[in-house]
Parts: sequence; structure tokens; C-alpha cells
Amino acid sequence: MNHPVRRRPALVTALALACSVALTSCTAGPATGPGRASASPASADPASRPDLKAFYGQRLRWTDCDTEGYVCARLTVPRDYDDPGNGKTFVLPVARAEAGKPDRRIGSLVYNPGGPGAAGVQSLEEGMDEAFGRAARDRFDIVTFDPRGVGASVPALTCTASEDEAEEEAEPTVSEGVPPLHPRTEEERTAAAEGARAATEDCERHSGGLLRHVGTQDAARDLDVLRAALGERELTYLGWSYGTSLGTAYAELFPRRVRAMVLDGAIDPSLDWSQRVLSQSAGFRRSVDDYADHCAEIAGDSCPADSPDAIRALIEGLYTRAEREPLPVSEDSSYAEYGGMDATAVLDAVSMAMYTPEDQWEPLSRALAAADAGDATELGALDEEEPAPAEEDPAPEETDEVTEEDSGDEGSGATEDLTPDDNEGAALTAVNCLDVPHPRDLDAYWDALPRAEKAAGVYGTAGVTAELTCRGWPSGGRTPHRVDADGVVPVLVVGTTGDPSTPYEEAVSLADQFPGGMLLTYEGMGHTAYGRGGACVTEKVDAYLVGLKPVRPGATC
Repeated sequence: MNHPVRRRPALVTALALACSVALTSCTAGPATGPGRASASPASADPASRPDLKAFYGQRLRWTDCDTEGYVCARLTVPRDYDDPGNGKTFVLPVARAEAGKPDRRIGSLVYNPGGPGAAGVQSLEEGMDEAFGRAARDRFDIVTFDPRGVGASVPALTCTASEDEAEEEAEPTVSEGVPPLHPRTEEERTAAAEGARAATEDCERHSGGLLRHVGTQDAARDLDVLRAALGERELTYLGWSYGTSLGTAYAELFPRRVRAMVLDGAIDPSLDWSQRVLSQSAGFRRSVDDYADHCAEIAGDSCPADSPDAIRALIEGLYTRAEREPLPVSEDSSYAEYGGMDATAVLDAVSMAMYTPEDQWEPLSRALAAADAGDATELGALDEEEPAPAEEDPAPEETDEVTEEDSGDEGSGATEDLTPDDNEGAALTAVNCLDVPHPRDLDAYWDALPRAEKAAGVYGTAGVTAELTCRGWPSGGRTPHRVDADGVVPVLVVGTTGDPSTPYEEAVSLADQFPGGMLLTYEGMGHTAYGRGGACVTEKVDAYLVGLKPVRPGATC
């Protein structure tokens, strides 16, 4: 992709809080920079822990990726950082696009494309390095990885049955009742809770042994092992969307390890589960209003109606119709086996199209018009992402002292030798549920529905209902909090004023929470800015990444 990964929003696909990867060593970045604190003592350095020495001592062995122009490697990290010597590991794919001007190379620039659940290696091989400015690509190797449990990680998360298991299960049937976007009756709420419980049980059945080990805190520790394996003394990092959560966690764990950090499409760690739902769902509602108001400017004659109010009415009408009965689709649509697109699927497709107006509003407009006329096939196609092709598991990489032991767990259903074709949904749910504490009491969700409806209409109520999956999930150790990263260099936060998935207000808050934090505002629509916000954003971000040039207060593009 040429833009940050736009993944399915949490409103309807289990909680995207977004809606997230040859030399054997590299030269370290500059030792000092604006606002840099002195290095932490060796005794506080995780690399000095004897039980982590083997992991930190790795050096990546690069070979050609399947896609020409990139090189790939594999990184081994402990499954459990509290017990790294238990023999259980994750093996993470890593990929690199080498610096355009190697004689002027600064080091490695590691990025996370979003999600959670987005596979970094696939994003790079699809051309995501082109999202970076020329100055950054010339001076840095662009590096990314598949986080633990994600993509081609070994083992990888899955919440679905294998092909053999699926053959034993009943074929999907058309539901007699279509799930509402706002469950109001006892019957509707019971059905929503039971559906969420079944989804949780599916994940526990197939990946139970992994679910407690895929949180952002552990992924941030993996990022530090990767930094060391790249030969970097300090990390230069850019995270989009969920990647801002990963970057924030890293800055809190390793504040003096950061050379430069850009967080684009920010997630505010101080918000609890319900505040996050209200923030994001209100962002989507505003973006759909923006679509109605600006459709003619971007989609022209493709707009599904001739005025903003008529466009809003058409969309609301489709939601209402789909709640009564699924919208018809052609026989070759992936929704055909379910009898068409229900209201949740329609909301999903509309919300997802808000991520990149420049690319998605015109096809959305045509699809809405067709759906209103009685054929939702095009609308369903907007929400379909082609799964990553299945690939053979490569031979294990040799490392200095770490070997890939049997990473399976008894009773987990996870296997080392099979990578799910597409496990983004499973990883998205697993990471978000583990990262953010959720109440066990059902009444807490029903009590949140009126507030969500007031703040964001059906986008809010559907968002609350989606959170039910986390009710029975394993609990992580994180709680909502303001950033605690004393000693970190000035971090650059980028916020888009019309961002649907990570609202601008969260970028303002996150920049304020970092000591010396800087905010770059992009006045525009769509999700994130770097790589799609024009030359102004690119120049300011690249100047910071390459030369550590600060962004002035109030900077706007």
C-alpha cells in the first residue's frame, strides 16, 4: 500500500481502537539531540538481564523477500518476558527497504502500519515504503515486522476453525432475526451478549495459550529486541494509528532509548473503554457527515443523492432497511451465504470508506446508489479485503544463542506450522481486549448505550455492542493512564482534524501528555496524515526524523 494501513473500524469488527515491518548490523543514530537525557545506567537496561541476553544478542540474517527490492529476516522473542527461559517463543518476520543513499545512511527507521493486527511485512512488500518522504527513504533503512501473534508470526493467532474443523461444522444459514445496531429489548441484548460470548470462546478454543501474551506492552518489549538486533543504540520510530499505542508503550518502557518518534493518528492512553468508544464513534459520525457535505467536491456526479441532507437520509434508510431484512447481493458476493448485508455489515462498509476519502468516496457513492436501488453487491465488495496468500513456513533462522523451540501450547489449538490466511480480526480483538480493561457486568454496557446514542447515534451504540467481546477476555495489566515517559526526547504527534478513527482531540491530548511533546495539525479529512497529507506534512516530519528539527507550536498544514 502507498498509505498507512486502513483497517476495519472497531464499530463493527471487534474493537479497532485505531479504526495495526544485506548488513548484519547497522550504525547507531546520533548520541545526542534536542532535549535528550543522559543514558540510563546499565543496571536498568533490560538487555543486561542474564535471562534476556540471548534474545538481545541476536543479529538478523537478511535474505531476499518474495517481493523484489526488499530483504527479510526473522527475530525470536520470548513468549513470556516474566519467564523468558521457558522455551516458548514467538518468531517474528522482519522486512527492510534499504536506504536510497547508503553513504549518507543514519540508521534504521522502524514503523508499525496500524491495526492492531496489521502485518508489517506484507505492508512493506506492498510498497508502503513509498508513504515515506524521499528524505527519510534516502537516509534510513525502512524496517517493519509482524507483531507477536500477527500475520506470519509463529505461532499466529486464530479464532476460526481449520479447514478440517470447518468441514464438520454446519453451513452458515440465513438468520431469522437481523442484529440491530442498537439492542433495546431484553431479547436483543441477550442475543448480542451470547454472540459476543461465542466469539470469545472461539478465540479461547483456537488460541487460548497465546491470548495473554499478545498485548502492546509485550510488543513494545519485542520492539526493543528488534532495535538491538538491528544494531541500533537508539530507536527511530514512526507509528500510524494503533502504531501510536505501540510507540507510546515503548517510550514509557524505554524513554532514553528513543532517538526520534512520530505518532500519527493518535490514541489517547488515558481514556477508558467507554470513553474510547464515544471518541471513535463520534469521529465516524462526523466523517459520514463530512462525506455528505463534501461528496460533490470529491465524488462529483457519482454522489448517491443531490444534497447533503438527501445523502444522509439515504444512508440512514439503508441502515433501517438492513435491520428489517438483509440487503440483496449477487450470488458471487461473500455475503450471499448469509442472505445479504445486514445492518452491521452496511455500517462497516460505510465507516471503512471514511479512511481515505480521496480513494474511497467515489466507489462508496456508486455502491450506495446501487444498494438504494436494490443491489448491495458493490457495497459488500468495499468491505472485502483480499486475504494474504498462504505461504510455506520458512526454515527457522539461526541466531547467536536463541533457538525456536516448540511454541505450541497444550489445549490451545495453535500450531507452529500453519499460518492463518488472514488473522487480522483475531489479532485486533485479542490486543484491544488485553490492553484495555473491560467490565464483566453486562449492565455496564447497557448503561453506556444512551450516552453512546446521544454522542454518535448508531455508530455509538454499535460501538458499545462490539465491546461485549472483551467482557470475558483474559485481563492484561494495563489501565488507563496519562503518559509516563520522563527523559524521552520531544515526540512528534500528528493529528488530522477530520480523522474518523483516531479523532484529532486525542492527538492534542497525547502531545500534551508527553514531556516536550510536539503537535503537527493536518487540516483535512481521512485517517492519518503522513503519506497522504501532502508536501507540508512530509517535509516537517522528515525534517524531524532526519535532522531532529523540532516542529514549532501551532504548526499546521
